[in-house]
Amino acid sequence: MHRAVAVFLCCLSLAACAAAQQLPPTEKWTATVAERYAIYPDVVYGTANNYALKLDVWQRKDAKTPAPTLIYYHGGGWIFGDRTGATLYFLPYLQMGWNVINVEYRMASQSPAPAAVEDCRCALRWVYRNAKQYNIDTKKIVVTGHSAGGHLSLIVGMLPDGTGLDNNCIGDEKYGDAKLGVAAIVNWYGPSDVGELLQGPELKNYAIMWMGSQVDVQTVAKRVSPLTYVRPGLPPVFTVHGDADDVVPYEQSVRLHKALSAAGVPNELVTIKGGGHGQFNDAQLEDAYTKLYAFLREHGLMQ
Repeated sequence: MHRAVAVFLCCLSLAACAAAQQLPPTEKWTATVAERYAIYPDVVYGTANNYALKLDVWQRKDAKTPAPTLIYYHGGGWIFGDRTGATLYFLPYLQMGWNVINVEYRMASQSPAPAAVEDCRCALRWVYRNAKQYNIDTKKIVVTGHSAGGHLSLIVGMLPDGTGLDNNCIGDEKYGDAKLGVAAIVNWYGPSDVGELLQGPELKNYAIMWMGSQVDVQTVAKRVSPLTYVRPGLPPVFTVHGDADDVVPYEQSVRLHKALSAAGVPNELVTIKGGGHGQFNDAQLEDAYTKLYAFLREHGLMQ
């Protein structure tokens, strides 16, 4: 009897030691993520103004079927920033096992609006054209970004055919004329009405700089404003915005939310009370991501 108890206690001790040696899920993912992804940096997806447009691909190595894929557009008011500083923003999607495409585009100093929009649409076409090579599920593409990147995500996901904003994209026989689409748009405090930022009380220098010296800037602004393209049948839109944002007016996201709802487009606006331009605390971010994950599950993009 004593021997049986001793053996039992020994087994418990060994099990406890084994459990103690196992990393918690988050730490395990951090320790193994480098081996789970193949990274393809500086892939040229197009050229414009003699400038090579590049993106980075983070491909899940062990995916057995085409994987959900995030396309990320960095922020910076269309006038500064680059994709190299964006990695921490898309870590949650890597942790979910998604592929990630991290895109750069032309700044205002290289070419004024609508160049950034054209580039980002061409990046989406590149994703379609190379989906098989990088194991991308084109039915589960989500576009996202922060600030100007949020705007670019909206416009890329909402543009209808015939705008001419992707006429210069590289195509091929299979995908050259394919109808581009995304499964969802995740907009972090991006502008939806560029024209409002060019005059009046909401005038912003970064928007003026993006327009450059073009004559009819309001026509250009309307062409690159997501609110212009609100209509039934758009993909689901998830927006996060602080109601104290002094860089991108929070009211623009309210207007977008109301317009999308009126058009019957599934959408959600998460308001960060007292939040500035991305200046959110841990609790606010956790709440936003909890709601985002629920939104993605609702639309079949997460298990």
